Amino acid sequence: MGKIVAVEYLTLDGIMENPGWSGPYFNDEVSAFQYANLMEADALLLGRVTYEGFAQAWPAMEEQTGDFGVKMNTMPKHVATTTLTDPEWNARFIEGDVAAYVTALKATDASVLINGSATLVAFLAAAGLIDEFRFMIYPVVVGEGKHLWPAGQAPAALTLTNSQITASGVAILTYVPAA
Repeated sequence: MGKIVAVEYLTLDGIMENPGWSGPYFNDEVSAFQYANLMEADALLLGRVTYEGFAQAWPAMEEQTGDFGVKMNTMPKHVATTTLTDPEWNARFIEGDVAAYVTALKATDASVLINGSATLVAFLAAAGLIDEFRFMIYPVVVGEGKHLWPAGQAPAALTLTNSQITASGVAILTYVPAA
């Protein structure tokens, strides 16, 4: 059975949008964590906004990021979108029922990584389709922006399975849905 893993950058006040605030805290520990996440994944599952940003940025970054960039650019991407029609960057657009598509994806042996994609993560979490959440909590408060969980949508209970505090103060917390 496959596994769906959501990896998210978050501020102390729960903001995940435009993570430029993460730069001052990005160190070798965070880099190693992100490297391990990508290398264990067989594919990416992305929302439209994240896909568009990644597809614009990553092809030009391969030379400076080495095998991380090569993997990012060559691995399959499954994209939830109702507006895009011309897949590029090794992408396949999900047509129809996203929950059914992800359920079928989980039925394979694939390890699938979600980065960002707040709307998609909230939807899949509510449907019980995310197997693991890996949150990087940055020691910064930005005050406004998009939250991972929409107002009024409380996530189900989670069980902490691993934690790490980096030298730069980033808390890396891994959770699974509570049994």
